[in-house]
Amino acid sequence: MLIINNNELKQNILTALADKEMLKILNLSMYNSKSVNDIIRESDISYTTVYRKIKWLLDKELLVVDKINLSPEGKKFTTFRSVLRSIVIRYKQNEIIVEAEKNVDLIGKIGGHFFSIHNTM
Repeated sequence: MLIINNNELKQNILTALADKEMLKILNLSMYNSKSVNDIIRESDISYTTVYRKIKWLLDKELLVVDKINLSPEGKKFTTFRSVLRSIVIRYKQNEIIVEAEKNVDLIGKIGGHFFSIHNTM
């Protein structure tokens, strides 16, 4: 587990966990890559909300593109994975402590970028 020291990243994690749709997206993409259509089907979140929440999670580097696939019809689609596998939050005398475990399944796929994201923790 890493202790998150970057206040912006800490706030982004707390914001994502407090949002029920973002939490569903993170949960669905934690162990398996999911496409937008998979997430919509498995979460019952609307199409526009899923796109908006995925964009936010990507911008905040809590979600990453795992693969860009080609469907049998020749259309491209992207699958996403959660960057973090587990998160522990503690509150102690006016301090919020956030600890997170990296999603180790992603380390080989995103290599250096993954580690540069977490150097800001």
